[in-house]
Amino acid sequence: MSGRFVTLEGGEGVGKSTNLKLVVELIEAGGHTVVTTREPGGTPLAEEIRALILGVREEPVSGLAELLLIFAARAQHLAQVIQPALDAGSWVVCDRFTDATYAYQGGGRGLPMAQIEALETLVQGSLRPDLTLYLDVPPAVGHARIDDRPLDRLEQEAAAFHEAVRTVYLDRSAREERIRVVDASVPLESVQAQIRTIVGEFLADG
Repeated sequence: MSGRFVTLEGGEGVGKSTNLKLVVELIEAGGHTVVTTREPGGTPLAEEIRALILGVREEPVSGLAELLLIFAARAQHLAQVIQPALDAGSWVVCDRFTDATYAYQGGGRGLPMAQIEALETLVQGSLRPDLTLYLDVPPAVGHARIDDRPLDRLEQEAAAFHEAVRTVYLDRSAREERIRVVDASVPLESVQAQIRTIVGEFLADG
């Protein structure tokens, strides 16, 4: 029996790392083995590509180059980590996946969604997450939470970029049944209560 694929999505400062730990705990409490990973990254090669993508540099990076790097990392990640784990019956919980590509490169960069869709099909085939938790906060709130640390190249983008990212996330959440919106602007206890409900229902449904 193959495992299930769960992803966490959101903009900057939404608390994905903290809440990913809770999601893993809930799934493990349900009796499942969990593999935890992230994108871009998840393998040594994909982590090297992540550093290329997020590193601050003087040279302008074209949107298409960025998109291709992301899917190159994803292809390696799928081949080496995600698909083998699912085939072995483990559940995979991933910090960001292709919804982030639609949001950041499609929304933020303004690349054609058709390009992303074509690469999604090429790299992933029919694989899509079974459940996605989208942690939503207004970009200004999220950035206020991370202003005490160095920002990577995407985090440094202008406010309009991050507003466009959020717009695409919300649009996809409205159209995709697997994407569940979590209001992450409220206190952590309330955020995690929402997550417990969503993951509990998903586990109950098998």
